[in-house]
Amino acid sequence: MTERKSRPPKSRSDLPPQDLHKERDVFIQTFFKKGAQLTEELLKENERLRRRMEGLEDENAALRAQVKSDNAIRELLHKIEALETEKTRLLSRFHEVEAQSHEYQATFAEFEAELSNLASLYVASTQLHSTMSVRGVVRQVRELLAQLLGARAFAIYLVSDDGAALLPISHEGVRLDDVKPVAVGDGAIGGAFTSGTSSIEEADLTACGLDKPAACVPLRLEDRVIGVVAIFSTFEQKTRFVPVDYELFKLLAGHAAAAMVSARLFADGGGKIPGIDAFRNLGV
Repeated sequence: MTERKSRPPKSRSDLPPQDLHKERDVFIQTFFKKGAQLTEELLKENERLRRRMEGLEDENAALRAQVKSDNAIRELLHKIEALETEKTRLLSRFHEVEAQSHEYQATFAEFEAELSNLASLYVASTQLHSTMSVRGVVRQVRELLAQLLGARAFAIYLVSDDGAALLPISHEGVRLDDVKPVAVGDGAIGGAFTSGTSSIEEADLTACGLDKPAACVPLRLEDRVIGVVAIFSTFEQKTRFVPVDYELFKLLAGHAAAAMVSARLFADGGGKIPGIDAFRNLGV
């Protein structure tokens, strides 16, 4: 068997021309393929970066909006704080004005009450001296007792000529049999005449009656006591005497007696007014 001699490999120059063309084509295809792949990758990376940039822009816009929102919130908080401070100041001022208003109202109420009291005293005084008739004076005393002092049951006593007893000359709210002459110095009525001092119940008046008068007021003519006004009971709404009542008692004590005596003297004189000579040389 004959041995084959090995042939040396062919050089690239020995390849046929069509092989170079194929290799070139393969190289070009490979190059363009890699270029296309690289381009595609670059395009994808570019798209990813573009989306990332858009995301960053959105985040940036959101952050800017958040910053603006935070600034707006801070401004609102500052405004709220300022408004709360102003509200506190206004409330404090309101309370001050309200307190002053209450003081003014209380002062006004005091003035109004004082004016009402003065009006009552003025009316009582003018009414007592508005007539020169004894009957008219007694009627004015009765109205004063009922309307201004709230007396429901009362009697007016004058001292007898011998000075031993007090005799009722007028009464209201009680039977005539219950209003009997009172000995001077006897009981609350006689005691008020003797002492010349008013006896006035300061507590609840609902328990007062004939045996326990609510008030016994002596009728004075200068330093002389000529009678007593006794209040036995008051109307239901009158449960206690108030300060103006005490002033009315003083007025009643001083003016009722003078009005009755003046009216009596005027009637005894036939209703004539004394001539001018009666007023001359009085030493004043």
